[in-house]
Amino acid sequence: MRGPATTPYAPHAEYLALEEKSLTKQEWLDGVIRSRSESSPDHAGLAAAVIGSLGNQLRGKRCRVFTADLKVRVLATGLSTYADVTVVCGGLEVDPDDRNAATNPMLIVEVLSDSTEAYDRGEKFGHYRRIPSLAEYVLVSQRSPKIEVFRKNEAGKWVLAEEASAGETAPLLSIGCALSVDDVYLDPLGATA
Repeated sequence: MRGPATTPYAPHAEYLALEEKSLTKQEWLDGVIRSRSESSPDHAGLAAAVIGSLGNQLRGKRCRVFTADLKVRVLATGLSTYADVTVVCGGLEVDPDDRNAATNPMLIVEVLSDSTEAYDRGEKFGHYRRIPSLAEYVLVSQRSPKIEVFRKNEAGKWVLAEEASAGETAPLLSIGCALSVDDVYLDPLGATA
C-alpha cells in the first residue's frame, strides 16, 4: 500500500508520534513514512469475509484474528506496516519500541488490488518472510475468485502451496483452518468482486 512519502526522513520515534495523532494508517521503513491507499468496498468486503470465516473457525483456540488496524513490525528489516488480516497464536508479542505493533503473526492475509498487488507479492512479502513466527502468507484476488497460500516448507523456503478457485477450499495448515473460496466471495449485495 505504497503512497507518496509524507516526510523526507523521520526516525522511528517520530513516526510513532505521528501515528498517535494521525487519523490514517501509515507505513514506515528506513525513515520514510508512506500513507496507505484507500480501500475499495470490494477490498473491504473480502477482508471482512476472511476475518469472519477465520474468527468462527478459531473460536476456542489459542489464536486470534486481527483487522487491518493491527500494526505489524518486522524486526529484522524495520518495516512497520498494516496487513489486511493478521492471525496471532499464543500470546501477542509486541515491538519493544511500539506496544501497538505485533511482531509474531502466524498468518498474514493481503487482499490484492491493482495499486498494491506488485508490492504485496514482492517487496512487502520479502519483509514478511523475515518474521520468524510467520508460517503462511495468503493472497486474495479482487479480480477473480482466487486464493493463494504461500507456506514455509521444511527447508525454510517459501513456496506457493495452495491455489484455490471457485468451488474449492484453501487449507491453512498453520492455524488448522480453511478458506472456502465461495464463502469468501459470496456477496449479499450483488456486486462483483
